[in-house]
Amino acid sequence: MRPRAPAGVRACRYRPRYPLRFVLSVFSILLALSSILPAQAKPAQQSPEGPPDTRRAGTVAPGVEHVEIRRGDFGRGLGPDRWVINVLVCDPSKVRLALGRAHDRGVGVETTSAIARRRGALAATNGGYFRTDGPYRGEPAGIVITSGKVLSEPSRRRPGLAVSNKGPRTRLAVVDVDLRAEAVAAGKARRRIDGINRPRLENELILFTPGFDRTTLTGPQGIEATFAKGRVGGVVEAVGGAVIPRDGGVLSAHGEAAAWVRSNLRPGTRVETKTEAAFSPRPAFPPDFVIGGGPRLVRGGRSAGPPDPGIYPSGFADARHPRTAIGVRADGHIILVAVDGRQPELSVGMTIAELAALLLELGAVEAVNMDGGGSTTMVVRDRVVNSPSDLTGERAVGDALLVFLR
Repeated sequence: MRPRAPAGVRACRYRPRYPLRFVLSVFSILLALSSILPAQAKPAQQSPEGPPDTRRAGTVAPGVEHVEIRRGDFGRGLGPDRWVINVLVCDPSKVRLALGRAHDRGVGVETTSAIARRRGALAATNGGYFRTDGPYRGEPAGIVITSGKVLSEPSRRRPGLAVSNKGPRTRLAVVDVDLRAEAVAAGKARRRIDGINRPRLENELILFTPGFDRTTLTGPQGIEATFAKGRVGGVVEAVGGAVIPRDGGVLSAHGEAAAWVRSNLRPGTRVETKTEAAFSPRPAFPPDFVIGGGPRLVRGGRSAGPPDPGIYPSGFADARHPRTAIGVRADGHIILVAVDGRQPELSVGMTIAELAALLLELGAVEAVNMDGGGSTTMVVRDRVVNSPSDLTGERAVGDALLVFLR
């Protein structure tokens, strides 16, 4: 029985303006549209732990997400505490990482976006430290190993990032690298190799390999022995710039090292160069490549602590600069980070301690700082998504970390 309306109250029946079927159809259309429209920014929220935070996330490709974080008060013209942070989160089972050298050589520079475009990469960030001027501009200032071949030795005890794409997923490890290298003449005379593919200093023996360039680019003050297929081809003094054989290399010497070359290397002499890299901690995989960086930011899920002042000057660590970093989460997901800086109207940059805190916030259990400053660049689908700090725009660099879909 339908209840009667109380006295003085007019009874009425509710008749919906639109049929239920029509309402459900509209709802279904709106739900479908929401799945294909671009991701919208989440409104800024003030938390007791820090400044307001706005995030915009979007899918670049299956397994690759790009997140832009704007943190701080952007309501004023200039601000001492505002940051623009770009993050790539990559599923290790969907992507692989590669090292892209400028012009595919051991020396020279090229912008990160040009390297990524030339190699057909989905995304990229700038890579490790490099020499910024002179004929060796672009030469790595740190460890570089590709396909088991050492292209550059460690610099100032800075760590490296070891990467393996073998198996079903890409794996990363932050490692310290100790390199031992020597030349052996006629199976008995041995001499330490002081450096690989870099400028020769006094009393040094430098090994130049085919991956460096066409010639050694050296001056005429020393002596150079070319070798191919394990035999010395020629020994030339006071010339410099020897052509590097494609199936061998050049031993370039000065001072005491030059005396060793004169005594032991002659055309036809058997010569062997040995390089051995020891990693600490030893990664659980043979790396496809290793690229130098530093300092460590996160170790075992905790901040790695302040960097060694004997390796990194205080202004480098304690001042706010643009920063590039890479880390890995406990679930194996790879995190690439570019923090803009030196632009007070946009983003002030971070100290090393602030960068470590950011990587921990993003879930990293291991992370390392890469080259930063004007080099800091992130590219997504051929577009530079951050704001490089150099007045001339994107800086040309020695190498880049490239992201490809598997």
